[in-house]
Amino acid sequence: MVNTKINLCGIEIDNPVIPASGTFGFGYEFAEIYDINCLGTFSFKGTTKDPRFGNPTPRIAECDSGMINAVGLQNPGVEKVISDELPKLKACFNKPVMANVSGFSVEDYAYTVEQLDSQDQIGWFEVNVSCPNVHGGGMSFGTSPEAAAEVTAAVRNVTDKPLFIKLSPNVTDIVAIAKACEAAGADGISMINTMLGMRIDLKTRRPVIANKMGGFSGPAIKPVALRMVYQVYEAVKIPIIGMGGIATAKDVIEMMLAGATAVQVGAQNLVDPFACRDIINDLPSVMKKYGIDDLTSIIGGAH
Repeated sequence: MVNTKINLCGIEIDNPVIPASGTFGFGYEFAEIYDINCLGTFSFKGTTKDPRFGNPTPRIAECDSGMINAVGLQNPGVEKVISDELPKLKACFNKPVMANVSGFSVEDYAYTVEQLDSQDQIGWFEVNVSCPNVHGGGMSFGTSPEAAAEVTAAVRNVTDKPLFIKLSPNVTDIVAIAKACEAAGADGISMINTMLGMRIDLKTRRPVIANKMGGFSGPAIKPVALRMVYQVYEAVKIPIIGMGGIATAKDVIEMMLAGATAVQVGAQNLVDPFACRDIINDLPSVMKKYGIDDLTSIIGGAH
């Protein structure tokens, strides 16, 4: 009998498989097709202080081995998330959930986290300083150690719950930013968010996406994600949630060997809505194949 349980900042979860924010809504949509309580947890739709319609359409483009999105943090705002979305989630998910938060100023981040902090359903915060699809916020906070640390410290002041900072790969030195977040009070690092990419329509000779550029995700970015997780694992003492191109149970094992304590599945949920369920079901047999009795024992095992 293999053990798939892991401890994520003091909270034990049944397995390390976590649907990534933006690909799983607020959970209840997926609960219509399978029991989402099989998940370790999930990171819900990126939430901001005020409602956001998001970017103009078209905002999705298919690519070889991936996709580009420029949704632009569409969400109903933190008040509606608390009053409408979380009660619907509570009806179908009986585990702590991860709250993904974004903002356009340091004050925005702190306000939104403070509003959500009192919700018992929320076990962890995942603060997104790395969205490449919005102007005047998001990734701009994640491109320098100083700015990322400032957001981290502000959010740390308003919650005692475990705090993960979600980092952008679109930087020169992701290790320096991870270390700055750790020093400012982060309990963990989530990485990587999407890479900046684009597609051009040969008929119109114009970018496919109205925003011109967007976040590139999917299997093609996995080698980059693995490399960055490996580097950050050697530089910080806090846990890492690894993501980027995860589509199979083997990918989960590989990411954990690089240094991840837990693993998020993003674009694959949009390709196959049963992806996370199937990965979880496959994990025990893949563990047995590679002689793994306990997942915790392989974290950082490639170092």
